[in-house]
Amino acid sequence: MVSCSEGEWREGGPVAEIEGAAASILAAERVALNFLGRLSGVATVTASYVRAVEGTGVRILDTRKTTPGLRALEKEAVRAGGGTSHRGGLYDAILVKENHAALAGGVGAAAERALANAPEGVVVEVECATLDEVADAVEAGVPRILLDNMDIATLRRAVELVGGRAELEASGGITLDTIRAVAETGVDFISVGALTHSAPALDFSLLLDPH
Repeated sequence: MVSCSEGEWREGGPVAEIEGAAASILAAERVALNFLGRLSGVATVTASYVRAVEGTGVRILDTRKTTPGLRALEKEAVRAGGGTSHRGGLYDAILVKENHAALAGGVGAAAERALANAPEGVVVEVECATLDEVADAVEAGVPRILLDNMDIATLRRAVELVGGRAELEASGGITLDTIRAVAETGVDFISVGALTHSAPALDFSLLLDPH
């Protein structure tokens, strides 16, 4: 029996009760607690980031920096914490990064090639580290731009430069202490790798009540 709803913020207390043979319960105890602690930790960290940007309209995104074999579960935990899960793999979106740009001859050229070859329905996003790269991405017509490791002043200038012609995602080294200021620059999304790669597990225990 579950004692609380998924995504509910709790300050301690029981979360579930189970009944069965003690041997079976104890055999599954550690695996169950490991999953519960890990995924609840991801959801809790996500909820903290979502609360930090409340009222700005910014959506908190996860990344593909997940535990091998646990991506689907960790991304579901992000959703339970109020975040938005996107880019489950290389199949559902195209992200043009710095290495692609270097091989193609620049952000603009890489963006144009990605747009020309993207399957129908697959979004193309381009990572930009400078305002010149942002201008090239906008000129190429990409629908979403990832603003990589930009300071607050540069983020504001990027928002002004784009002028609503593309969705903007801020990323890179953003913490709970800095995320509000990033959100207030006018970006649409903020992606945070720490939601999954650095979330501490919550402390759960199982207590038997023999009767």
